Amino acid sequence: MIQKKTGEKVSEQSAQTLPETDAQHQPHESRKSIWREYFELAITSAIMAMFVITFAVQTVAVPTGSMQNTILIGDRLLVNKFIFAPGPHVPFLPQREIRRGDIIVFKWPGNKDNPALQADPANIPYKTNYLKRVIGLPGDRLEVRGARVLINDQPLSEHTIVAIDYNDKAPDRIISVTPRRDNDSYSVYYNPDTIHDTEQSFERSVPYFRYGTNGTPVTIPANHYFVMGDNRDNSLDSRAWGFVPRELVIGRPAFVLWSYDESAPSNGNFLLNFIRNTRWSRSGTIVR
Repeated sequence: MIQKKTGEKVSEQSAQTLPETDAQHQPHESRKSIWREYFELAITSAIMAMFVITFAVQTVAVPTGSMQNTILIGDRLLVNKFIFAPGPHVPFLPQREIRRGDIIVFKWPGNKDNPALQADPANIPYKTNYLKRVIGLPGDRLEVRGARVLINDQPLSEHTIVAIDYNDKAPDRIISVTPRRDNDSYSVYYNPDTIHDTEQSFERSVPYFRYGTNGTPVTIPANHYFVMGDNRDNSLDSRAWGFVPRELVIGRPAFVLWSYDESAPSNGNFLLNFIRNTRWSRSGTIVR
């Protein structure tokens, strides 16, 4: 028998049974607690990820050369969505207004004046992300004369680079053809309907620069911006489809996360292509 301090007597069998009963519940409760911790951690991580993606940062891939040589085809950029967040500025947080010269990511506003662009499946109004440089601010009077930009009748001081797009390069190869003989003759079939349709198709496919060009200045409305690509001769921008509303601006690219040369030759070996075609020197570079 075991004597308690209170004077009660408890059998040895009872004294041994009580701890064993508690021990039987401990493993089950421990497993339940671990799974609950995993579940809470997963929910918390998902909420934080949703918050970061929605309000803080976003990644975008660059499919075209409209911003060469500042940004290359195949660059993956980390976009700071917080810097241009709408609403009142929060003290001590890195928020500011959009400035001339900023590179911005925005939702394409659409182009009702050019049905060919509007019908392009790659361009979905208010959904497709675009990347351009801010040239004109609200209230500016802007005109584009060739390669020069005039802001309020003053030339914009900027350094431009003529970029070479791989799509514009002729293939470095020679194709042999059957030699022409002296007695060869050729006939040309002329069909006015075909020629007419070809001209219409050409007009639909080639973007006309209607905004700020051809000697017609434009005044940028409030809460709108005029954007252009650094590769001026190979860029669809505000010259073709007009101004970008403030509410469509997503953010500003901060730096290059990763860059892959998609034009480089590939031999089918994923790992080898990844190592050889990655532009390692661009990874981590700041976008300006």
